[in-house]
Amino acid sequence: MTTGRHSAVELDPALDDYELAAALVREAGQLALLMRMGGLQADRKTSVSDVVTAADRAAEAYVLEQLRRCRPDDGILGEEGSSVAGSSGRTWVIDPVDGTFNFLHGSAYWCSAIALKRDGVPGSGARDPEVVLGAVYQPEPDKLWLGGESRPATLNGERISGPSATALAELCAATYIHPTWLADPRAAMPWHAAAVSAASLRMFGSGSCDLGRVADGELGCWFQHSCPEWDWLPGKAIVRAAGGDTAVVRVNGLDWFIAGGPTAVRELGAALTSVPQFA
Repeated sequence: MTTGRHSAVELDPALDDYELAAALVREAGQLALLMRMGGLQADRKTSVSDVVTAADRAAEAYVLEQLRRCRPDDGILGEEGSSVAGSSGRTWVIDPVDGTFNFLHGSAYWCSAIALKRDGVPGSGARDPEVVLGAVYQPEPDKLWLGGESRPATLNGERISGPSATALAELCAATYIHPTWLADPRAAMPWHAAAVSAASLRMFGSGSCDLGRVADGELGCWFQHSCPEWDWLPGKAIVRAAGGDTAVVRVNGLDWFIAGGPTAVRELGAALTSVPQFA
């Protein structure tokens, strides 16, 4: 396949789902990095910090083409607009560049991410679907997290130890909230209640990079509201495959997504729901 002046490999349909996911994020991430080296312009989506580049679109187009060839019966959902209905009961969820604002400004804290979910599984819920596997690749430090229901979580092929079982008050919590939401008490109050419950805070700007680091223990836990599936499911799969826990709690009409060790997830959920509820 060729996209502009950059080329990417065609993948073997005989790869198993984990091998395919790992190859897809690695190729998509390297394609995006090469395109950034050649210079990029960005288009604004919803705000000055919510942007899309030609690299996002090219990386998603590459993943879309490979999945349609390698897994023709599966559905596909991409952040940049890809939408393919499948017949297998499974859907691949693509985030070609997670952390585009970071990516555009030369930071290394961005990644390509993919998840495979089951469609319409009873009890899984529309807000938090059942996920089979996830893969997250951060090109510049060359970090590939991979894991799912039938494979323990790994970082660059080595099994990782999993999130800490420590209490929230002793952990570093990674999070993200757009500045405009801090002016809205529906989001600001629960976010503040959770934030002050942790020992320390980090806000790096790529949820999938954060969740990989929760899975391997570099970060203690993570919380964020209103995550689309492509920002949540890849990391959720990896955290759970590492022995961690995840949850979604609804506060004042907003869904909060939480990951970490079981103690931290329970305590984050309690903090988020401790604030006054608006009618």
